Formats: sequence, structure tokens, C-alpha cells
Amino acid sequence: MSKVEDFEELRPLLFSIAYRILGSVSEAEDAVQETWLRFDGSATRPTSTRAFLSAAVTRISIDVLRSARARREEYVGPWFPEPLLSDPYQDPARSVELADSVSMAALLLERLSPLERAVFLLREVFGFGFDEVAAAVGRSEAACRQLLVRARRHMEAGRPRFTADGQERQELATRFFDALKDGDVGGLQQLLAANVELVGDGGGKAPQLAKAVMGAENVARLLGTVFPWLLRIDVTFEQHEVNGQPGAIFRDRDGKVLHILALEVLDGQIRSIRTVLNPDKLGHLGPVADAWAIDREVKLARRQRN
Repeated sequence: MSKVEDFEELRPLLFSIAYRILGSVSEAEDAVQETWLRFDGSATRPTSTRAFLSAAVTRISIDVLRSARARREEYVGPWFPEPLLSDPYQDPARSVELADSVSMAALLLERLSPLERAVFLLREVFGFGFDEVAAAVGRSEAACRQLLVRARRHMEAGRPRFTADGQERQELATRFFDALKDGDVGGLQQLLAANVELVGDGGGKAPQLAKAVMGAENVARLLGTVFPWLLRIDVTFEQHEVNGQPGAIFRDRDGKVLHILALEVLDGQIRSIRTVLNPDKLGHLGPVADAWAIDREVKLARRQRN
């Protein structure tokens, strides 16, 4: 095969590695493009194209993540990953690992260093051998084994594994969105964990909560109040998987993307609700709505009704 054909065959894998390291669709796409430029510019063909490209995209992503962490310290409000609606890389033998590693809970685990994150992903999620991992991150196999031990410890301590099967999560999500549509505060509260958290990422570029809302009663009351108003001004939503978990895309009356809502389900209850409103993180999904204009419409509709 030609270089182009080799690269395109591996593009889904390269994007999936980069996205899981960076948590950004746009930055992952840039990393993949830079990987192509390095591959295209190499004078000789590597013995293993997969190993060469995986190593290249990993190193590029690590460098980008190191600089991105400094920028995120100045980010306005909570930082969430750019929503991923579908993972281009599929491997039935590793479907559980792939789904779990793309969840927002996993991507938000900042306690891992860039190297630990890369080693964990390559070894545990994508099944690379330690020789390939070592070559990719520029460390010895022994060092990579130590990095993996630390990463496993952080991963196990810092986030849940989503044990509910897909059908159970989807049924729970359907009940949640039905109650949301109806403004059924009681119905919502029954589906929420007692310590549920509702958090929004607007990045200072869209209306967002001043702080996280905690507790089933508080979250249910807020959702049961706000979303009926959105529906009254023709905001619509469609259920969609978001980062491997149930969620929805909300659109304005013109079909533009307003925000993404993602649910984290554990033990038959919703334990976290995350919304992404920052327009910079939604552009890869299509035209983006003016969230500030929607906010003004909601406030006006409330005044008129009251």
C-alpha cells in the first residue's frame, strides 16, 4: 500500500490515542495531521507503520498536553473535554476498555502525569506491548512498568468503572429525559444519587452555573425549572451517546447546537451531570447557537409568564 493508504487505515487508531491523551477533538485532529507530516516526510518506510505512527502521535500529544495544562489553569470555571459522540476506532476484543477510557470521568483524571496517561492508554486500553510503549514514550520498559503501576493506582482510586450494561444505562437515561421534558421534579429526584453533582463548562463564553449544584433535591429542582422554559422557546434535544455514556444534544429553534449534556451512571442512579456550553468546544458538531441569546429569551419568557 502507499503511504497515504497506510496512514488512512490507521487514522482512527491515531485519533483515538490522541483524543484520550488530550481530551480535545480539535487538538487530537491537529496531532494526527502533524503525525502525517512526519510520516510523509520520512525518507524510509518504518518496519512497522503502526508502531511508528502510534509512537509519533503519542509524543506529539504528550507535548501538547504539557502546554495545555498550563492554559487550563487560567480557564474560566470547570474544564471539561470536548464532547465525543462516536469513537472512530473499534476493537471488539477491547470494547470495555475503549468505552471506559473515553468517559468524561476518565478524561478528567488530572492526577496522572502526561507520561502516566500515555503509558496507561497504550498498554491497558489499546493493548500495546511494553516494547512498543517504551518506544512510544521514550522510556525503558522497566520505567514504563513503574509508570503503569502508578497510573493504575490513580485510575482505580480516582474514578468508578461503569458496571451497568448499555441497555440499563439507556433505559435510565430515557426515563431521565422524559422527566426532564415534563418538568417532573419528583421523577427526576428518584433517578439521581443522593450526592449527585451538576456542573457546567461555559469557559466564560456562555451562561453557566456560578458553582456546582449538589444533592438530588437541589439538582432535580433546578432541572425541573429550567428545562421546561427552554422547551417553551423551541429548544429541542435528542438523546445521544456522549463519551461512551448516555447524554443528549440540545439545539435552538434553527437546529444549531446549544449545549451537550452527559450523564454518569453508577449503581442504577445518575451520579453526575455535566453540560458543555463553551462554543469553542462544540464547533466540531455543527453550527453553534448563541447561548447568551437563549439565556435572554428564557429570562424574558419567565417575566412574561409571571
